[in-house]
Amino acid sequence: MKLPSPLRILELIDAFRRSKTMFAAVALGVFDRVPVDCATLARELDAHPGALERLLDASVGLKLLRKDGAVYRNRPVAETYLRRSSPHTMTGYILYSNNALFRLWANLEDAVREGTPRWEQTFGGRGALFDHFFKTDEAMRDFLMGMNGFGQLSSPAVVEAFDLSRFHRLADLGGATGHLALAACERYPGLRAVVFDLPRVIDYARRIGIQPSLVEFLAGDFFEDPLPEADLFAVGRILHDWGDGKVRRLLRKIHDRLPSGGALLVAERLLAGDKSGPVGAHMQSLNMLVCTEGKERTLAEYRGLLEEAGFREVEGRITGAPLDAVLALR
Repeated sequence: MKLPSPLRILELIDAFRRSKTMFAAVALGVFDRVPVDCATLARELDAHPGALERLLDASVGLKLLRKDGAVYRNRPVAETYLRRSSPHTMTGYILYSNNALFRLWANLEDAVREGTPRWEQTFGGRGALFDHFFKTDEAMRDFLMGMNGFGQLSSPAVVEAFDLSRFHRLADLGGATGHLALAACERYPGLRAVVFDLPRVIDYARRIGIQPSLVEFLAGDFFEDPLPEADLFAVGRILHDWGDGKVRRLLRKIHDRLPSGGALLVAERLLAGDKSGPVGAHMQSLNMLVCTEGKERTLAEYRGLLEEAGFREVEGRITGAPLDAVLALR
């Protein structure tokens, strides 16, 4: 009997090593210091020259760096997404993945056994979910800039998934740095937006310079405080953080705040109806298991929650970006 190829298994065994190689290079600041030769970089980083050379050569193998003689240089993909100073940088999410997610995923088996996130087991101490994300200013910055990097990839596709030109004021709940609000305002010139998020988040978002003529920032807790006035609300990567009970509570609150004819735009990764894929959504749902009380959902599951809250005409769109889009009318 001919055995099946083990290639897929070997690729999966190797996958975390590839991720960690990129994580380590980003954490050490490699992509911010090139072009440079290994000896010079080893002195700058106070790193072992031979060990650093292995990391640099592995990054060449991963097609993140290229090597001209003794000098290492960024390939375009690293220059765009792995250099901290790039306007499209994803280093925030990579650092968050390295410092938090990589360690949380090490306890996936226990999360599956118990059905609960792994913050206490991994890092010690109790507290609400975002107490961990925002434990220090550095942790908060890494998390928010990580979401910003992903948002720049997803938000333009999300706001183009439906025709939103009939709406006048968008309230982006938990909108962080304002990437979705800004993408919406740029796509629809008649739209103005407010980002509604926790005070520490708003303080940071104001400092990074989103255009104030288009986007207003307002501090508040969307579970506890009155919501701003809007005829279009948005929640991006918010609903997947919570179990159905909290999601129902938030959706009802949004529904009751909207005028007749208003709508809610949801940006999340959608599972297929039979939950057979896509793999990225499966991985994100497992990520929610180790991090939060939430999960990824199918369009039918979102439709059920939205209609229970009073919404109607719920439509979904697969965008091809890291996040998909759902629009529900009041």
